Amino acid sequence: MGGFCGVAAKDDCVPDLFYGTDYHSHLGTVRGGMAVRNGRGFMRLIKDITNTQFRSKFEDDLGQMKGPIGIGVISDYDDQPLIIRSHLGTYALVTVGRIDNLDDLAGEIFDSRAGHFSEMSGDVVNPTELTATLINQGGNFAEGIRHAQEVIRGSCSILLCTDHGIYAARDRLGRTPVAVGRKDGAYAVTMETCAFPNLDYRLERHLGPGEIVRITAEGMETIQPPEEAMQICSFLWIYYGFPASDYEGINVEAARNRCGAALARRDEVEIDLVAGIPDSGTGHAIGYANQRHITYGRPFVKYTPTWPRSFMPQDQRVRDLVARMKLIPVRDLLDGKRLLFCEDSIVRGTQLSNTIQRLYAVGTREIHMRAACPPLIFGCKFLNFSRSRSLFDLAARRAVRELGDGEDHLPEYADERSERYAAMVEQIRQQLGVTTLKFQKLDDMVAAIGLPREKLCTYCWNGAEPCADCPSKAAVLERPTKL
Repeated sequence: MGGFCGVAAKDDCVPDLFYGTDYHSHLGTVRGGMAVRNGRGFMRLIKDITNTQFRSKFEDDLGQMKGPIGIGVISDYDDQPLIIRSHLGTYALVTVGRIDNLDDLAGEIFDSRAGHFSEMSGDVVNPTELTATLINQGGNFAEGIRHAQEVIRGSCSILLCTDHGIYAARDRLGRTPVAVGRKDGAYAVTMETCAFPNLDYRLERHLGPGEIVRITAEGMETIQPPEEAMQICSFLWIYYGFPASDYEGINVEAARNRCGAALARRDEVEIDLVAGIPDSGTGHAIGYANQRHITYGRPFVKYTPTWPRSFMPQDQRVRDLVARMKLIPVRDLLDGKRLLFCEDSIVRGTQLSNTIQRLYAVGTREIHMRAACPPLIFGCKFLNFSRSRSLFDLAARRAVRELGDGEDHLPEYADERSERYAAMVEQIRQQLGVTTLKFQKLDDMVAAIGLPREKLCTYCWNGAEPCADCPSKAAVLERPTKL
């Protein structure tokens, strides 16, 4: 998906910008970049982080960069930041999100003969460059950002750096978080609030959906107030958000503990040990174990000094190799045991199936799997957080297809009370090879997060999305859309 950080300071911003950007490394896997503005203009660095984390790639170059204001990004897709020279002035730009109507917008620009785009692999338009072109259609930065927000479908959060401040804009439905922090002599804006404590920033506030602010070393100015309707991604709390971060004032780790407790309250299976698939399943497992007063343990440990996160490599075979080599089983905690594993979600299920077979191979007697969210039936079309190239990469959707009549009955498969839902779960259980399998109920997951359901995006599970004909965009469809 990606993440960004911006810092405006009275003195040099580079140390805070470097470490603040690095605290977003769990969100992106392809490119890392920083742009710093000083009296001589912009200094920009972009690095490939496919196989090496952001911090180690940039440490040797920090001496080249110095200035009071800058932005950084961890990107899962394109080269960023971009340096743009336009009638508005010269600025640096980063974006996070997904532009669903990218081709349509690019086509309109081509038809008007008002712009061109740099070539990317696969003849794809760079979404950040497209956003810059839309911004440049405004009479000033605030007007241009508002224009971009209005015409982009999907999501696009923006940091735009000029010599007189950083414009920060959250996407119109607030699918991605944006927060502002402050300390003496500096303001910072990030997606992850976990970037603030160790850099001595205090959280000022979260931006609302569609809100635009401008920050300088002296303060923050509201350019556009927030809109009321929100559809923030639920997966921030379930999977890809960092445990120490808060979104909308709700901590990730605390929400995961509540998710695990909700699973436990509906469970009576007899087990010897509770564990989490590291790392994002750990918080759920702790909540489960505490609720049922059953021992929590670590029968799998991660070897992280040399192995990257398993989703980082582009090739599926390499991802499987990384997942296998860095997770080491602890035989003494597994041999002859009835084990319950909590996992944040079951997406493809391929790595999980391999892990389960390894657990049986070292003597585990029973393996019970509990997922902290419902089955993923619909592929995300609002954020780039999944690498699945086909809808049928999803374990749930694959199970539906194997059952034979699924495409005409998706609402029933998403209904946890239906016979088709039960058949789908059983099909996934057989594919994984676990003793029992249960998924979180959607209402329990929403309650564990703690926001009103209408403020959360639940599209992946039930296909509900903002009503296109509703001016407030607060209503959601009663029935899932069929892809």
